[in-house]
Amino acid sequence: MSIKEDAQRIHANLLEKTDPEALERINHFAFDEVQAVVDLPDRTKMLSTLAYLLGMQGIDEYKVMLPVALDNGVSPVEAKEVLYQAVDYLGLGRVFPFFKATNDILTARGVDLPLPGQSTTTMKNRLEKGEETQIRLFGPQMKDFAKKGTINKWLVDNCFGDYYTRKGLDDRDREMITFCYIAAQGGCEPQLLSHAQTNIRLGNDKEFLMKVIEQNVPFIGYPRSLNAVRIVNQADEAVNGKD
Repeated sequence: MSIKEDAQRIHANLLEKTDPEALERINHFAFDEVQAVVDLPDRTKMLSTLAYLLGMQGIDEYKVMLPVALDNGVSPVEAKEVLYQAVDYLGLGRVFPFFKATNDILTARGVDLPLPGQSTTTMKNRLEKGEETQIRLFGPQMKDFAKKGTINKWLVDNCFGDYYTRKGLDDRDREMITFCYIAAQGGCEPQLLSHAQTNIRLGNDKEFLMKVIEQNVPFIGYPRSLNAVRIVNQADEAVNGKD
């Protein structure tokens, strides 16, 4: 089935008897109108939506959309990578309940857990590899960033050394989902701007990021979506200059 068919069917099962008027408009907007406008691969749409739902703590809707994602281009490994990377951007306290939800859904679909390992670093080289990754993504100014403070070091060895170095998603995927986590949280505009700029430098250009935002308006709402639009415009101006 398509994203539209899968998602509309599941939402109908949940709301048709109790909230038919709401269901009509929800399904039309999210899965007719938006899907018709947003020209992205299904896999990209679903990776971004999973990351947005993690960022906004939408666990019930995540339980609806994870099976849709798995039926529309997202592999179990990729879904787990979105989950794992979220820990550093949202915190364990907010992400931990999603582990159970994800594992329950994968197990019900006959997926054997744990999945094949995706780590490429060890406890001994994670700082070194994290710095290499940070420099690759953000530039040579990140050299010795870990020496500037304790949290700086943790950003290098934990955030980048533990997660960005993993297989399963490439740099562009990882920066896109990071943008989604932060946009969904709200109140983290400086970090959102930095990652929007990195996305653009990696090839996830302004047009792409706008489509990612549009894809997720039904899930996150208008205020944070409009904030993200503003940040993307600022990032594009910073990277590419004014038209």
